[in-house]
This record gives sequence, C-alpha cells and structure tokens, in this order.
Amino acid sequence: MILVNLNNLNLSKKIITFINTITMKRRTIIKTLASASFGGPILAHTKFENSQNRFLNKIKHNPIGVSTYSFWQFNGRETPIDYCIDKAAEFGFDGVELLLIQMESEENSYLQKIKKRAFDSGLDLMGLSTHQSFVSPNPQKRKENIDLTKHQIEIAHSLGIPTIRINTGRWGTTKPTDNKSEFDVLMDNKGVESVIDGYTEDEGFKWVIDSIAECVPTAEKNGVVLGLENHWGLGLTSKGVMKIVNAINSPWLSVTLDTGNFFDNREEQIKDLAPHTCLIQAKTYFGGAKWPAFNEINIDYASIGKLMRENDYRGYISLEFEGNEDANTAVPKSLKLLRDSFYYNLG
Repeated sequence: MILVNLNNLNLSKKIITFINTITMKRRTIIKTLASASFGGPILAHTKFENSQNRFLNKIKHNPIGVSTYSFWQFNGRETPIDYCIDKAAEFGFDGVELLLIQMESEENSYLQKIKKRAFDSGLDLMGLSTHQSFVSPNPQKRKENIDLTKHQIEIAHSLGIPTIRINTGRWGTTKPTDNKSEFDVLMDNKGVESVIDGYTEDEGFKWVIDSIAECVPTAEKNGVVLGLENHWGLGLTSKGVMKIVNAINSPWLSVTLDTGNFFDNREEQIKDLAPHTCLIQAKTYFGGAKWPAFNEINIDYASIGKLMRENDYRGYISLEFEGNEDANTAVPKSLKLLRDSFYYNLG
C-alpha cells in the first residue's frame, strides 16, 4: 500500500501551477519580443520607402560654367585665361569654357598649365569654343579649315575637354562701313548676309556637310563631341543647323545651343534644337547689350529651363555675358539666374 502525504501533494500542485504560470508569462514575453523584432524592420522599411520617395522627388541643378569670353568680349588685349579661371572659382562656377583665340599659346606646356590651374581651383574644363569656316567655293580653303578643326579637336583632347563649339562659317559678303566694323554691320543686319555671286545656298550646305563629315573620325578618335552652334552663316537658323546635323548623322556631332543667336521665332527655333543639344551657351546682357540688336531679345530662362527638363537635358550651361555692365557684378548675377533656371528631377 502506498501512503500519500496530502501536505506534500498540495505542495506539488502549487509548484506545478507556479511553473505553468511562469511558462505562460515567458511565452507571452517571447511573443511580445518577437512581434517587436518583426515590427522594427517593418517600421524601418516604411521609413526607408518614405525617404526614398522624398529622394526621387528631389532635383539636381545643371552644372554651370562660364566662358572666358565673358571677361573679355573682344575688348582690347585678350584677358588672360588664368584670370578667368580664378574669377570663375571665386564666383562659384562649376566649370570654364575656353575661347581658343583668347589663349596665349597652343603649346602643350601651356595647355597643361591651364588644365592644372583649373583642377587646383576645383573647376572642370568643360568646353572649347573654336572658329572655322567651311563656306567657301575654294576647295583649298575648305581643306585648310578641315585641318584646323582637326587640330582644335586634338587641343581639346589634350585639355581633357569633352566638346568643342564649331561654326559653319559665313559667306563673307558683309562689308564694313566708315564707322562700323564688318561684324557690327552683320549684327545690325541680324546675321543675314547675301550668298556669294554665282553660287547657291545648297552648294554652301554641301561644302559644310562634306567638311564637317571629314572631321568626325578625328572627333571620335579623341572622344570629343562636335557641337554645331546656331551662329550666323548657314547656322543662322535651327533649320540650317539641323540640315547639317541630320545629313551627317553621327553621335559625335551634336548641337551647341546659343540662347541669344535667334532673332525671329526664338522659342520655336530653340525647341527645334533642344533634343539634339550637347551644350548650352547662355547669353546675358546686363547693362545693355554690347551690340544694340540684341537689346530686342528677351530671353526667358525659366521657360528654356522647363524646355530642357522636358528633353531630359542634364549637361552644362555655359554663361556668355555680353553686356556693358562690369563683369565683376554682372557675371555673379548671371550665375544666380542660371542656377535658378536650370535643374532636373532625379529619378
């Protein structure tokens, strides 16, 4: 016979009840901790998604450069490139566009000196503005300008510059007067000049297309994009520029869009060039335009900025200040105007 001590039995029941209670509490705690541990990542993920959405709605401003021309404007002796680089850094630009004819030398030692000064100043050398003319019935003159352009491409490569501004050239039929230079007369005529006697505009376009096409392989070899500017001659209109660009049809030929060089139907012509643009040269005229014809132009940079966003343009804007105000006050004002106008959405 087994004798049971009731006091011991009651004690055992109490112990079992206590253990069960502790076990249930422990399980509750574990479940609570588990919920908390899952809830943490879910909350963090939600916060990440909200942060990501805010990031996608942010904007980034286009980089803004300044042409060395802005500090010179063909006024007397060339303003030194070093000075222009220093001023660009002082005013807060992102890069500098060099005007080739403003440079004191094309020797490699000078080019590397410029490159280093820009690098030390935290600036990109983002463009090289060149001159050439393919509008000539003389094959030898066209060949000279082809060779010149190839050389200019190689200069850009030496400087680490990704694009050069090129022109079609002009007919050269504009003549100076007693008190005005040839270019002053051309500006009075809003860039329009007559075709050389005995030739046609179609012949001129063929000269230009064939000449630029010969430069494209050198551009590709050196990794330099040719930007054909709307700049008088056969590039006077967007139609003329695109006739050349479309005929050559190369990724190494794009458009340098000058915001000030259209006098008629400006909005429509800028719209024509916008999808093909590799660089924008943005004119400002604080203090009145250097050439009076440009005082008739009202450039709406807010609208141009919107147009370029619609075309997903993310490249450089290069300021070309061409007014009569002192550059030391006009250039910073121009920079603010362009900063406010050119940006794009991230994502």
